[in-house]
Amino acid sequence: MTVTTPIRQIQLQPGSVVTISGISWQAFEAILQEMGEKRSTRLAYFQGTLELMSPLPQHERAIVIISDLVKLLLRRQKRPWESLRSTTFKQQGIAGIEPDDCFYIQNYQAVIGKDRLDLTVDPPPDLAIESDLTSKTEVEAYLALKVPELWVYGAGTLTINVLRGNEYVETPTSLTFPDLPIAEMIPKVIERAKKIGTSPALLEVEDWLDQQARL
Repeated sequence: MTVTTPIRQIQLQPGSVVTISGISWQAFEAILQEMGEKRSTRLAYFQGTLELMSPLPQHERAIVIISDLVKLLLRRQKRPWESLRSTTFKQQGIAGIEPDDCFYIQNYQAVIGKDRLDLTVDPPPDLAIESDLTSKTEVEAYLALKVPELWVYGAGTLTINVLRGNEYVETPTSLTFPDLPIAEMIPKVIERAKKIGTSPALLEVEDWLDQQARL
């Protein structure tokens, strides 16, 4: 299709999603260029379908808490990482996605110092994190990029999705933190953060980790 109204002129209310079909890869690339990097709207693309999403403020807060918790756990385990936040990841001609947050852990060295990634030569993130992901377009994009682990937080629940072949399988155990009850831990920390604040909630996690280490 021909887009006659500049995408940047589309005003999205927080929590809303606009889906546009018939978008060529060249048009998607042009839209990314038009909108620039400093924006609140996030984009997802898969085989001709473009979605524009405007996250709710509470979704943003949840992502910040989850990201801080991931960093805390990685520091405790003395594991290096690189977080690329909402970088646009693309599978040329097929898919594009902007995670709420993402982490390179096993492959952190591959992206050190890089401002742009080419997934024809660079690996995808080891872990991607999304809040309230309900879109088939987004899931298909992650599958096309072959992201090994996808966390989705919504309605007080964390779902862990692990790539198995050409599909995601919901599992109770995280590939990134196989020895921790991540699916139970994250919703509890988010709820505690709502009551006592993010920093105190994370300090409680550290205290719990210290107790577990002494057992």
